[in-house]
Amino acid sequence: MSTEVRVPTLGESVTEATVATWFKQPGDAVAVDEMLCELETDKVTVEVPSPVAGVMGDIVAQEGDTVGVDALLAYVAEGDGAAAAPAPAAEAAPAPAVEAPAPTAGRSDVENAPSANKLMAEKGIDPAAVSGSGRDGRVMKEDVLKAALAPAAPAPAASAAPRAPVPADDAAREERVKMTRLRQTIAKRLKDSQNTAAMLTTYNEVDMTEVMALRKQYKDEFEKKHGARLGFMSFFTKACVHALKEVPEVNAEIDGTDIVYKNFVHMGIAAGTPTGLVVPVIRDADSMSFADIEKAIAEKGKRARDGKLSMAEMQGGTFTISNGGVYGSLMSSPILNPPQSGILGMHKIQDRPMVINGEIKIRPMMYLALSYDHRIVDGKGAVTFLVRVKDALEDPRRLLMDL
Repeated sequence: MSTEVRVPTLGESVTEATVATWFKQPGDAVAVDEMLCELETDKVTVEVPSPVAGVMGDIVAQEGDTVGVDALLAYVAEGDGAAAAPAPAAEAAPAPAVEAPAPTAGRSDVENAPSANKLMAEKGIDPAAVSGSGRDGRVMKEDVLKAALAPAAPAPAASAAPRAPVPADDAAREERVKMTRLRQTIAKRLKDSQNTAAMLTTYNEVDMTEVMALRKQYKDEFEKKHGARLGFMSFFTKACVHALKEVPEVNAEIDGTDIVYKNFVHMGIAAGTPTGLVVPVIRDADSMSFADIEKAIAEKGKRARDGKLSMAEMQGGTFTISNGGVYGSLMSSPILNPPQSGILGMHKIQDRPMVINGEIKIRPMMYLALSYDHRIVDGKGAVTFLVRVKDALEDPRRLLMDL
């Protein structure tokens, strides 16, 4: 007896996936719930388990194929020695349709009006493009005038520029790899963001001395009590939540001709994974403690790297933080995550000479970048937001005092 293996439900608004990898081949023994293959969707990777124990049968959807929800993937023959299920019989090819006869051309023995021929020659009009209104389809002078005044047909949309030719010896050393669905989605969303939003970036810098000292003083005690490491992300999340209350338009989005203000903060934390950038969302971050934020970031970050995040966990964010500093970035301009109107870019902490009370001192400094949608966020609001984040980080006690 053979059991069908079908594409599971992929998540809200996701209707298709790409078969990425088959872990089993026909004839291999499989156990119940053992992973048979991996599917790639726009955002997440979905593993498909075996519904029964037995022997892997025929594979219907090959690696690279695009499949819809509930599409047939393969067969599993139940029992240890079951034979592979036979491939479904191919449907008989339908008989080729009888080709319809080509329409007969217009009569070639009908002469156009001499004045029409002269005008077509003067204006460079193709006689075949002019419909005749005279007897038996004869083209008259009026027909040519109408054709000359008619608007030109729109040119076909320009396709993507073809790839420049590559010398043969270089081509032999290249490797061509098809983009994953996740990478295709990243490319499309980022380009859509640039094309849609009036994106602008403002910069500032923050002295990390106080945050680093506070973290050093309490990190061991914090981890012992809460079971989570005290990192910088919880400080930045708290500082952004504090600033978003004062500048709510940075936590808003455009819906048609309306501005939708969010009275909550669902914080997106951009995370790099082996397959590309994903943004898991920490919901209601404005009501969470430092420990809750650190636990959520650690848990979602691990699951993001393992490809275990669900679609729901990456939807509904109202603001995003991206930390390029972990890769050594000193300064960058982050791209908005639509439909959000703001994203904060963190960067590398680097010792620099700063003038403090008239004296030059070495301080751990970080550049901050806020990219925002200028359609609803004015320059004053963006700068105010960034200054509030800077103030909260340079004096973390302000977060406790709600200042």
